[in-house]
Amino acid sequence: MRLNTLLATSVAVTAIGGAAQAQVVTSEPEATVVDEIIVTARKREERLFDVPVAVTAITADTLENRQFQTVREIAAVTPGLNIASDSAGRGFVSIRGVGVTLLDTVQPGVGIFVDGIYQANTSYLNSPTLAVQQIEVLRGPQSTLFGQNTLGGAINITTRQPSNVVEGRINAAYAGPDDFYTVGASISGPLIEDVLAARLSVGSQGRDGFVKNSLLDFDDANRLQQDTIRGSLRWTLPGASVLTANAYYDTIEGALPLYAVTTGPTDYSDDAQTNFRSQAEYEYSGINAKFDTALNGMTDMTIILSHDRRDQTGSSDADFQPIPLAFSTGESELRTNTAEVRFDSVWSDTFSTLVGAFASRQDTSQVSTTTLFVADPPLQALATSATEANLWAVFGTAFWNFAPEWELSVGLRFDRQEVTTVSALTATYEADEVQPRLALRRSFGDDSMVYGSIARGFRGGGANGPGAPNPLWDGDSVWTYEAGAKTRWFDRRLTLTGAVFFNDYSDVIGQNSLAPSTTGVGIVGINLNTGDAESYGVEAEFTAQLTDAWTVSGGALLQRVRITDDSRYVDTTGRQLPSDRLPFEPDWSANLQTNYVMPIGQGDLILSGGVVGKGDRNGASLSETFAPELDAYWLANASVAYRWDGFEIAVFANNLFDEKYYEAFIDSSVLSVAGLPALGSLGLIGDGRRVGVRVGYNF
Repeated sequence: MRLNTLLATSVAVTAIGGAAQAQVVTSEPEATVVDEIIVTARKREERLFDVPVAVTAITADTLENRQFQTVREIAAVTPGLNIASDSAGRGFVSIRGVGVTLLDTVQPGVGIFVDGIYQANTSYLNSPTLAVQQIEVLRGPQSTLFGQNTLGGAINITTRQPSNVVEGRINAAYAGPDDFYTVGASISGPLIEDVLAARLSVGSQGRDGFVKNSLLDFDDANRLQQDTIRGSLRWTLPGASVLTANAYYDTIEGALPLYAVTTGPTDYSDDAQTNFRSQAEYEYSGINAKFDTALNGMTDMTIILSHDRRDQTGSSDADFQPIPLAFSTGESELRTNTAEVRFDSVWSDTFSTLVGAFASRQDTSQVSTTTLFVADPPLQALATSATEANLWAVFGTAFWNFAPEWELSVGLRFDRQEVTTVSALTATYEADEVQPRLALRRSFGDDSMVYGSIARGFRGGGANGPGAPNPLWDGDSVWTYEAGAKTRWFDRRLTLTGAVFFNDYSDVIGQNSLAPSTTGVGIVGINLNTGDAESYGVEAEFTAQLTDAWTVSGGALLQRVRITDDSRYVDTTGRQLPSDRLPFEPDWSANLQTNYVMPIGQGDLILSGGVVGKGDRNGASLSETFAPELDAYWLANASVAYRWDGFEIAVFANNLFDEKYYEAFIDSSVLSVAGLPALGSLGLIGDGRRVGVRVGYNF
């Protein structure tokens, strides 16, 4: 019944547009035609309007115009993308309703890729956008070409490549009241003209945050300090071959998850009265190389090798309350090595293929110490674990233009995963997964198309941390059915896009839980499979160049995400879920933005403003009868900028009306189930109003 309704709704969607915010209007007042955007959503360069995938493309100009300082902020312009963060080193990301858990040991249901390389953790979402050229948000399963952990979609980030001419960029921003700042610089140019080019980018950002601790008497409880350096070399070899090498090093200092005691989801407390200061330090580093070459007149080969590492230490008040109950410390290491090879072949004017193979190895080690002050002397327990995860895959897609206006693409991927963990127990998880994708596209000239697709996505299982009674959890999967369209009108001044979708999830990893530690001291958070779920809905975006100077854009998502079978959760925990809603997933989200450009003197004055809204959500709860509901909210932004001869100066305000909302919320039942006295529920308040100034120079 719902599938029939979905297909019928697609007729209406076709009338208004397709599946992407296909174009970004330039801010120059004389511009009347929108430039084409080229994306790599199918691992090859294509016009965004030719790709039968729901894609939002955010260019470097958009990142700058919207004052986006980190990658996570792109959720404000992407229907269906939900990104939240409750600590310095991690973020939670979902697309179309599934992907978020409160433990970052679960790989997100949305894959993050930087220059084609999978990021094994979500920390990149908090990284500066200084060296970013373009971000593509792909909605719906992308497992056939991008691999596991993309059952909700993928965030595909392209960084600025080394150039054959000297160019650079410098920017800085400062905002209050929490002493937010960011500074950065990037320079690129040839080392050997037409042969070897380099790019170097450095950046730093910091903030005090909007959470205080009156018990320990400091105002920067949710502080953040992040420093980054990234370098690239691009070597053009004989025979049109190119070798690109990248290296990076990031350090982050800030808080581990930090919550304030509150009486309920509408009592917006910003005072986290913990007995111990929450603090964490992260080091991220990596090196990778990409080799592109033409094997013959019809096949291009790409080889990618990468090595990434993460080192983390931290300590915090484990009960988040002003009574001395528990204190925890820990450290972890993550090492990831990946390799991929693919062959893109054009066999005729109407038929081409893309085939490849992928392999990955992840090694994780964790050590944690929990101290309970309920006894004299205090009880203390040490827990350790080590996990080895191996994955290999083969994949391929065939593209057939069986008529000038028609394209049929058929893809298939096979993944083999094996995870072994050693803690109090030794356990192994194995999975063999097949992920097909079928898409049919019908074009109507260069400016209109409709498509339909069926795809299966898969997220790998994994291992819980030290002390968990269930060392492993299984992977989850989804079948998605989607129909969409993309269209442009009035000399491309108006772009309308949209899609309808139905997602059928199996063994979804949705609701975390707590369990007594196998060490005999304290409790541990565990990942587990909830059961089955489904989501369906409609999304739409538009960009309208109303005049040569005035542009309006926006998007919206309306969806229903519900658990249909929670038997696996009940079997593991012995408790019922209080609601069929997945935590933190709204039924709607929307955004609207306007830009107006006025020539003044030697430059342009740009006036910008917009709003971002999110519907009500459930917070986390371990009660069997009650789920806290977080209110819907709207956030407004505004800026005034002046640009001339490569210079820019701007004043801006985010959350202009100082709207109160919770980024994350944990009901008091979670503490009660853990056997701890609960003074109330726990909430992490969202960022308040920031007002600041930004300066920059491009050359």
